[in-house]
Amino acid sequence: MRRVMIAGMGAVSSAGDSVYSTRSAFNAGERQTISGICLSPLIEKPLFLAAGFSAPHSHDEGMRTIQLCVKALAEALDSAALTETELSRYRIGVCLGTTVASQLNDINYYRTYKKTGSAPMDAVDRYLKGNLAEYCVEKYGLSGPCISVVNACSSGTDAIGIGLSWIRANICDIVIAGGADELNPVPYAGFNSLGILSDTVCTPFDVDRSGLNLGEGAGIVILEAEDHVHNRKGRSLACCAGYAAANDAYHLTAPHPEGRGLSVAIEKALSDAMIDARDIAFINAHGTGTKDNDLVEGRVLKNIVSSETPFISTKGYTGHTLGAAGGLEAVFTVMGLQDGWIPLSAGFFTVDEEIGVAPVSVKTMVQGNYAMSTSLAFGGNNAALVIGRIEEDA
Repeated sequence: MRRVMIAGMGAVSSAGDSVYSTRSAFNAGERQTISGICLSPLIEKPLFLAAGFSAPHSHDEGMRTIQLCVKALAEALDSAALTETELSRYRIGVCLGTTVASQLNDINYYRTYKKTGSAPMDAVDRYLKGNLAEYCVEKYGLSGPCISVVNACSSGTDAIGIGLSWIRANICDIVIAGGADELNPVPYAGFNSLGILSDTVCTPFDVDRSGLNLGEGAGIVILEAEDHVHNRKGRSLACCAGYAAANDAYHLTAPHPEGRGLSVAIEKALSDAMIDARDIAFINAHGTGTKDNDLVEGRVLKNIVSSETPFISTKGYTGHTLGAAGGLEAVFTVMGLQDGWIPLSAGFFTVDEEIGVAPVSVKTMVQGNYAMSTSLAFGGNNAALVIGRIEEDA
């Protein structure tokens, strides 16, 4: 089976407009939010706006996600030392996750149609041109397989898992994978109607957590067969060692109380990577800041991995970026392995005894060759990704 490497990566979120600036924010424990009034005058909840991007406007709906994706992708290609002119020489697939970009979500379009019975088709045109994977294929003239994954909040992780399988099966030599999503009034109102948006800045795994904050961004990784990286004299940042997904089919928006789907996903991802839970140096948990999600996930991590294994929720820095979350958190996991440390879990202060474990509350040094990123999603979807460290002289 072909070994799959992460040859490049790019990130844009509230934590920074690049991997470098994100690392600086993590090191300083900094986080920035804005008021949700910019999306809806009726809802005033904190939001995590992508660094370097202006406040979202309705006329940009559908295209902003692509802009976020392209920014992160440009950094990832540069990181992988892949120029636009040479991309057509390789078998390159594109697999990207999203949620917002899959929706025809222009409120002005619906408002106008409701009032007059017709509306300009600009919104529909933007929607039809908003397929992330197809856009990247056309932009760079690629000829490999192309999929946009819409699997709620595990979309980015699932996209990476699919890309991993393409390379292992020798369908591609390189895969552009990850996810992107924008701040948008439709999911903002939807999450608010579910009663899971926090009135204050989110506090994942804290005993006083009261919900999540929405964020936006993009996290992209360049997956590449190890032999292909070597032949083109590229470099590897990490190894994409294992992936698995499982559905607990319990509830439309809530995880199974015993975390059955997540448990299966973690165990199968470890098996896919051919390692033991004891080999995991740290975990980048999904950790949204909602009561049920954090309770279930924390208990699963304690029971399957170890209560001694350090873990973090980076959503205290980025907010919940929906379809982009898995892509961003894969990048953050690579960063932790590369740097040998993970940042303090922003927003966490007090242990929840009902969970029984707590994320790191200070910048923490980590040692080991493997780390895990987990994703929990609506519809009972769960996914886990195992990433391996690369020796400096490899």
